[in-house]
Amino acid sequence: MIRAFRAERLFDGARVLSGATLVVEDAQIAAVLPAGDTPQGVPVEDLGPGILAPGLIDLQVNGGDGVMLGAGATANMIARICAAHARLGATGIMPTLITDRPEVTAQVIEAGIAAVRARVPGFLGLHLEGPHLDPRRAGAHDPALIRPMTEPDLAALEIAARALPALMVTLAPEAATAEQIARLARAGAVVSLGHSDCASEAAEAAFAAGARAVTHLFNAMSQLAGRAPGLVGASLAGPVHAGIIADGVHVADAALRTALAAKAPDRLFVVSDAMAVAGTGLTAFTLGARRIARADGRLTLADGTLAGADISLPRSIAHLTRLGCDPARALAMATRIPAGLVGARDRGALGPGLPADFVHLDADMMLRAVWQSGERLPQAAPDRGAAG
Repeated sequence: MIRAFRAERLFDGARVLSGATLVVEDAQIAAVLPAGDTPQGVPVEDLGPGILAPGLIDLQVNGGDGVMLGAGATANMIARICAAHARLGATGIMPTLITDRPEVTAQVIEAGIAAVRARVPGFLGLHLEGPHLDPRRAGAHDPALIRPMTEPDLAALEIAARALPALMVTLAPEAATAEQIARLARAGAVVSLGHSDCASEAAEAAFAAGARAVTHLFNAMSQLAGRAPGLVGASLAGPVHAGIIADGVHVADAALRTALAAKAPDRLFVVSDAMAVAGTGLTAFTLGARRIARADGRLTLADGTLAGADISLPRSIAHLTRLGCDPARALAMATRIPAGLVGARDRGALGPGLPADFVHLDADMMLRAVWQSGERLPQAAPDRGAAG
């Protein structure tokens, strides 16, 4: 079946076009027609004000729809998390495991491989955030489970990197050697530095060994100072990608503006760092044995420590544009840039032959509708994230 959609503007992954028409045939995009061109014999659904954009890409998603990725993981659990975030606009995600026991990590990797076999819609691969971190920068991770990388850990990660569409591994240079980082990179993993108190020199050595990204910039890492640039400074100055939580809570607006100004435009991207409450009206959940409260756009442990974020990618885009970020850049930060980092070449853009995954955002960049594989998804629960 051939259908066509038009909104006031269309973002194709690189440019914002006025009046373009998106033509969809079954589950694929057939064409993007310039303003004034109308497909013959095909009805055009005029969506009005706002913008059509590729389905959003989220590389850090810890949970959703009431569940966290962790013990007991199955392909069905991954499918449930993917479906919850698709309804929030992220039609491609990397479910993320927070620091856990070795047997849980193995279980999650098995579930990820099963999700590939099951062709779970929206599943791009896994993000393993820990356990090879610096306990001094544990954040909401359980310090008792943080440990240095061993040879069995590395071998298991190498196998996972080759078996999954993509594997992102967040680690601290304090907990992994340069050779371990290099081996992970050679296996195809995207090594990202995070939860680290390292000096800038250690970060730069890790980048030279093969680390290509930094996880939730500014959070749980050594900060930028004049004579000690830390991981923040190394990230801003280095030729690596950096994920950032654009919710006005994890990163102050002034710091977010600094990152936008300092970082190369094709190297900064947004993540939700979403937890179990995403896509639900839940006011609390548990992380291990600890209760996480949800209030006022924050997710916190009992001592006030931030534990993930309460933000969707559309709200992140809206927050960026309110700060003056060019809409094309803000949209790229949630589409083309993260897709490119993990090698998802068929994602993050609108063009002939690509999957018909796209969103309609209103004039304020808030989510109006989502299509995945050409099918419009049911309306998500009200998005009650922090920003906006």
